[in-house]
Amino acid sequence: MTEHTHITTPESLTEDSASGPTLRPRQLEEFIGQGKVREALSISIEAAKQRREPLDHILFHGPPGLGKTTLAALLAREMGVNIKTTSGPILEKPADLVGILTNQREGDILFIDEIHRLRPVIEEFLYPAMEDWQVDIRLSDGPKAQTMTMKVEPFTLVGATTRFGLLTAPMRARFGIVHRLNFYPAEELVTIVRRSAEIFDVETDEEGAIELARRARGTPRVANRLLKRVRDFAQVRAQGKIDGQVAQDALKMLDVDEYGLDEMDARVLKTLIEKFEGGPVGLNSLAVAMGEDATTLEEVYEPFLIMEGFLMRTPQGRVATPRAFRRFGYTIPDGNLNAQESLFTDGS
Repeated sequence: MTEHTHITTPESLTEDSASGPTLRPRQLEEFIGQGKVREALSISIEAAKQRREPLDHILFHGPPGLGKTTLAALLAREMGVNIKTTSGPILEKPADLVGILTNQREGDILFIDEIHRLRPVIEEFLYPAMEDWQVDIRLSDGPKAQTMTMKVEPFTLVGATTRFGLLTAPMRARFGIVHRLNFYPAEELVTIVRRSAEIFDVETDEEGAIELARRARGTPRVANRLLKRVRDFAQVRAQGKIDGQVAQDALKMLDVDEYGLDEMDARVLKTLIEKFEGGPVGLNSLAVAMGEDATTLEEVYEPFLIMEGFLMRTPQGRVATPRAFRRFGYTIPDGNLNAQESLFTDGS
């Protein structure tokens, strides 16, 4: 991944949590976007407070960079409880969870990012903790292995995943509250950019904010990262003010075009068109042709390209749309449209 491609990846980067003013909201009401999710969570929080009970287990799913981790932290703040954060790949054995669960106070939140990557043995260990507030601790191994059951305080498990379909059915069934986070419309991203600009103390007019928002791939994390880079450009080249033209010049230098497409997006679409005549082609074949990881293509880049109408997923494979051909100046092959339409018909 090149330097410019890093800028628009919705995945979390080290620079996103670097020292400096925090951009995360401190209260749920300050969280911008995801209105239906925010309203539903507010009701769940108020009801739990009135009953003096922990929140039900909550699952957030959707593309990266939309606020799943932020919402988990806000839940803890609104409930007045502690939160412990970990991730699926880190948890290798039940012992990794024993200390966390047994040291939690009633109502505390355990946040597991990438929960779809939990090992089966960890899932099995979590089930009684989630349902009966107890864990089974193995004291010895072998034919005469002994276990001890230990009670834990009632807690809330908040899971986050970009791959909802990879969660096992038993795990999905144990979440009482499930919310999907969707890409942000441009007008909400403009609000986020203006708020972040105030925190950074950088003058940004409406046109500058709009220019950043429409190239942010529907993702607040990307919008804030672009703002940081454009702020640097404005400081050196434009007396510190971000207007529409300054934003355009800076984003052109960063290879972020007017659709929000970056170098990696262009590679995906050009490879699909040049090497596979626009498709259909399987994900793994496309990844090999690009020399990239298939999971990264599927989780990070495809959702945005599909949302913007540049790419389709079909039963036969990935297909570049006519919009993708036109965007990069390719001629749509004769019969291409008819061929694409046939991908969605049955029995022919």
